[in-house]
Amino acid sequence: MTGAITKERLAAFSDGIFAVIITIMALQLKMPQKPTFGELLATWPTAASYLVSYFLIVIMWINHHFLWSFAKGITPRYIFWNFAHMFAASLVPFATAWVAGTGMASVPVFVYAAVVVFVNLTYHGFAYAVVPRDENPANRRAALVRSTVTIGIFIGAMFLSLKWPRAGFAVVTCVLITYAHPEARLPSTRLSRKGTR
Repeated sequence: MTGAITKERLAAFSDGIFAVIITIMALQLKMPQKPTFGELLATWPTAASYLVSYFLIVIMWINHHFLWSFAKGITPRYIFWNFAHMFAASLVPFATAWVAGTGMASVPVFVYAAVVVFVNLTYHGFAYAVVPRDENPANRRAALVRSTVTIGIFIGAMFLSLKWPRAGFAVVTCVLITYAHPEARLPSTRLSRKGTR
């Protein structure tokens, strides 16, 4: 069954999902009710949530393609984790719209942080399915510790947002910046990648 599915075809399908997600978020942007700068400034929760979510999707796309560079073929395990990751990504527009529409209220920000946690869990499941086991288990343990710490911070941001939603959203934003470089989170991949060339 998986023989007819190529790595390139699955990657192209995933690219399409990322493009649709960004399009949905752009269509959810609300216009200011009045043609004034004050009204424009009042929409800052919408702008902030959109910018952070756009950055999140870009990071997901970069990391997704980084992981696919290690896959030599397609297995049912790869397909499962890829679609789990895409499902997590598909929740981002909903969480973004809720944060924007409620002026960054506590429960929507909690849900937004929870979606980011889900995105991370599925990414790391995908990563450990695709990235080959190298000869240096210490590197993989270091990557696992670093990943666990960042996911723990996101979970902390979830509960922080119940009392201080803007602070929780700020924590999510700051930690996302550390995800911009995929190799920084998976130090073992540098060695593994050399071995696959």
